[in-house]
Amino acid sequence: MVAGAPDEARWLRAEPRRTLPAPLVERIVHLVFPHCCVVNTQPLTDGLRNANFKLQLDSTPEFIVLRIYEHAQSLCQKQLDLIGLVADSVPVPEVIHAVPRGWEEIPPFALMHYVEGVSFHELKRRGDQEAISQAAYSAGETLALIGRKTFSKAGWLAPGPSVTVPLFEGADPIPRFVDGCLASPNLRQRMQADLRDRTCALMWSWAEPLRHLDAEDCLVHGDFGKRNLLVKNIGGRWSVTAVVDWEFAVSGSPLVDLGHFLRYEQALRPTAEPHFSAGYSNAGGSLPENWRKLARVVDLVALCESLTHDQLPDKVVAELLELVCATVENRDPRL
Repeated sequence: MVAGAPDEARWLRAEPRRTLPAPLVERIVHLVFPHCCVVNTQPLTDGLRNANFKLQLDSTPEFIVLRIYEHAQSLCQKQLDLIGLVADSVPVPEVIHAVPRGWEEIPPFALMHYVEGVSFHELKRRGDQEAISQAAYSAGETLALIGRKTFSKAGWLAPGPSVTVPLFEGADPIPRFVDGCLASPNLRQRMQADLRDRTCALMWSWAEPLRHLDAEDCLVHGDFGKRNLLVKNIGGRWSVTAVVDWEFAVSGSPLVDLGHFLRYEQALRPTAEPHFSAGYSNAGGSLPENWRKLARVVDLVALCESLTHDQLPDKVVAELLELVCATVENRDPRL
């Protein structure tokens, strides 16, 4: 592993395997709804980090979601605090009840109102370009609203939410962090020397623009991908209904989220662009000169860090390497 991120922020996102027996689900629900019975439990598979279950109760036509936090205990409280921070301006699930320290044998969990909609990932898979364009514009607007929340400095966020340690230490932290990733034994086994050299050269060629990002202190979702955006057709237009999974949020540059969202975008066959960036700009988001290339360079940090992980499926390694190579060669990813 490469130093830089707190331990709880460095993981391979594998789909949770947790199952809950019906009596245990009933006991959890009875903490809040003592006279209700659970008539249906359905796993939600879009979440790749924690276990999520869609529950139907006998006393209400509305659904609720039970979310089990399967990793670091503090991430539940962090997400609760961030939802409270942004709820006045950003669509997020409404929390009904949470036990951030866990209960008996159950890790930290939260009960939330179920948000109607499909993931942006699912909408894109359907191939309706007009719907995708509308949802992408709304996603850009939503990201601009997230970035309006600021902190006293850049850094990793803990419960509060409060800024703890810097994202990266020292001068030219972003290129040096990537250098550390490129020196990792795991990455070196997966990435050929020529690509490592070209990645290093690209990062350092952008050192000066990257320095201007070091002090940015906006709220960054940290995983602003298409699985974490729920969208719905409202009044004939597709809009974001909820942003979920805030565990990776940091204080930093919005370019992190911009680069993540557009990671698979192809200039020759665009789907989200130019609608995403137009929504972002029209809602007050600021785009620096040459922002698209800069965002791709920033996204190299996450791609290279992922390649340092101890366990990665071969197909994930191949995908990450293609994304790195496409960025270094300034071309569309072949995915």
